[in-house]
Amino acid sequence: MNRYPVPEIHNLPQDIREKILEVQDKAGFVPQVFLSLARRPAEWRAFFAYHDALMLREDSGLSKGEREMIVTTTSAANHCLYCVIAHGAILRIYEKKPLVADQVAINYRKADISERQRAMLEFAMKTCLNSHEINEADFSALHAHGFSDEDIWDIASITAFFGMSNRIANFSGMLPNPEFYLMGRVPKEKK
Repeated sequence: MNRYPVPEIHNLPQDIREKILEVQDKAGFVPQVFLSLARRPAEWRAFFAYHDALMLREDSGLSKGEREMIVTTTSAANHCLYCVIAHGAILRIYEKKPLVADQVAINYRKADISERQRAMLEFAMKTCLNSHEINEADFSALHAHGFSDEDIWDIASITAFFGMSNRIANFSGMLPNPEFYLMGRVPKEKK
């Protein structure tokens, strides 16, 4: 459970409350991260502004699924239960593959992904665990798979941002919403 009190939605600043209610309308629930971070409104705004700049960017050479693949894989390396479960659910939905999130979280080298995606995750993991060892050969390997320098920046930035997010989720005791566990695993019921 959260080590820090989670604010009530009705007590939040209007801009944050509106964004959270918008997410709730779309997802059918409020992801825990939105409430947990709302205890500090200025940090919430900064966090989600950077999150959205990285994850919702339209002109990225990375697909939405690939961005979530980076988050899921590196969050597993950082032992972040919240992000592996939450972003794994989003990954399953974007990629339309119910097994992919579990595979990349456990061992991306054996996952049912493309060689391009495997190279992307190799670099993400090196950024996550040994960024001080990154050298020109790492860039050359990614260029060989069609990644631009801007794509490489995206891979590293997503990894770094979620490294911070993983640490916040871990120290604060943030747990994933139960809804995330089944998302993308079973077909949605038709209304």
